[in-house]
Amino acid sequence: MIKPSLRKTNGFVLPATLGIIIVISIIAAATFTIIGSNLYSVNYSVKRQQALNIAEAGVNYYLWHLSHNPTDYKDGNTEEMTPDPELGYGPFEHQYYDDNNINTGSYNLYLKPQSSGSTVVKVRSIGRVNNSDAIRTVDALIGAPSFASYGLVSDSALWFGNTETASGPVHSNQGIRMDGANTAEVTSSNTTYVPPYSLGGDGSAHPGVWCKSTVTTPIDCNSRNKSDWQFPVPSVDFNNVSGNLCDIKKTAFEADASTSSLASQTNACSQTPNTTTDAYLKQRSTSGYYNTSRGYLIQLNPDNTYDLFRVNGENDTYNDYSSALSLQTQDTNIPIPDSGVIFAEDNVWVRSDPTFSGRLTIAAGRLATSAEANIVVADDLVYGTKNGSDALGLVAEDSVLIAPYAPPNSGAFTFEVNAAMIAQEGTVEFPSRYRSSYYRCTEGWVNDNQQFEFYGSVATRQRWTWTWLWGGSCGDNTYDPAQGYYISGVLNNNTQYDYNLLYAPPPKFPITSNYNILSWREILTKP
Repeated sequence: MIKPSLRKTNGFVLPATLGIIIVISIIAAATFTIIGSNLYSVNYSVKRQQALNIAEAGVNYYLWHLSHNPTDYKDGNTEEMTPDPELGYGPFEHQYYDDNNINTGSYNLYLKPQSSGSTVVKVRSIGRVNNSDAIRTVDALIGAPSFASYGLVSDSALWFGNTETASGPVHSNQGIRMDGANTAEVTSSNTTYVPPYSLGGDGSAHPGVWCKSTVTTPIDCNSRNKSDWQFPVPSVDFNNVSGNLCDIKKTAFEADASTSSLASQTNACSQTPNTTTDAYLKQRSTSGYYNTSRGYLIQLNPDNTYDLFRVNGENDTYNDYSSALSLQTQDTNIPIPDSGVIFAEDNVWVRSDPTFSGRLTIAAGRLATSAEANIVVADDLVYGTKNGSDALGLVAEDSVLIAPYAPPNSGAFTFEVNAAMIAQEGTVEFPSRYRSSYYRCTEGWVNDNQQFEFYGSVATRQRWTWTWLWGGSCGDNTYDPAQGYYISGVLNNNTQYDYNLLYAPPPKFPITSNYNILSWREILTKP
């Protein structure tokens, strides 16, 4: 037998074994590297999420703080500070403790009020985790929603015809017939309601927001998008305005040394000092019959000042404010108070000459008597700019009215009013009848080249309308063949919501609820 020769294999086995070991080592090293990288990534992601949670905790802390100290933008500090022009006051550092009372990080706050007298503050919260470079930054707007958060809000039922557009958020505590277009949410506090006949009712119950199925143009009721119609939702409490009027009066007292001591008195809002300051206009008469045709005319100027006139009488059948009002000059070029509020213990007429620049709230109320004051727009009332830097609030204890003599008497015109209006107990409207001749219907304008432009917001306890339709002639109303009715008011009108008011209402403008986080976003860059 021939035996195969046996060769030595040691030299082959050793390199193969080493090769296998090297390959396994490389795979193991790569595996451990991947595992380590993943563990680091997961751990860093956890830390980053913790940093975001800490930053959010900072926002929530200041939401709580403002609910208890509504005007504190310095985190409880009383010393004078110069705010950063970009970020505001700060930084204010707070340690963060988790649910187990373990200190896991900290947050720094920067606080920037948005505008003079506004309830809104921008909060930047920067969250950090201990022993980590994970940082997250959150910006939030915190504020108490004001009545200017709505394009139109009413304690009564509303009806938008098919040719009318609801601009901005609209709410009714009763219900809304929405035959026209809407640009934002339309809400009602009722699941169902019975609309009055004067506001599109037929004697039957209807949903809180509805349209009539027979309305098919320019928007088809049956096929239109109704996803932004919401009901029921919580009511808006108009009783809040009473307390807000009192707060505005106190702010007006505080603005001048001659009245500042009254602001801290328990009965401050029933005080009627015989003193007129830049911020407080005294009651014209403390005795005798309350006169709706007496009060003050405030003429707003483009240089952040106003002129003040005493109104001794009104005949609203005349053609313009200068002839309709019996005026006596009291003072001119009065600086707008730093507080941004003027409180009148009487009726107020208002106009701009020709435009108004600044941020101001004018309030009218006879808080110490049973009589209620009105605010009357006597002429054009126009902002210098419409970018949010100019804002005017008109807060009336009773009604806010567009005077029959405010639009031009005849010819082509664009009559304009810019303001956020509140009628605590009454209406916001162009009146249907003259106050000085009640049995006569007010003037009407029906031509296409006669336009009324409203820019702002409306809050009304009762009615809101710029136009009245009559079945017959009863004074100065005008027949419109296209409508088949006589018209009081400006037929061709456009009501546009000022979205700048959402986060920057006029100073001390009445609020509808407690402080909330109005907006929230993460900032991807460090300050």
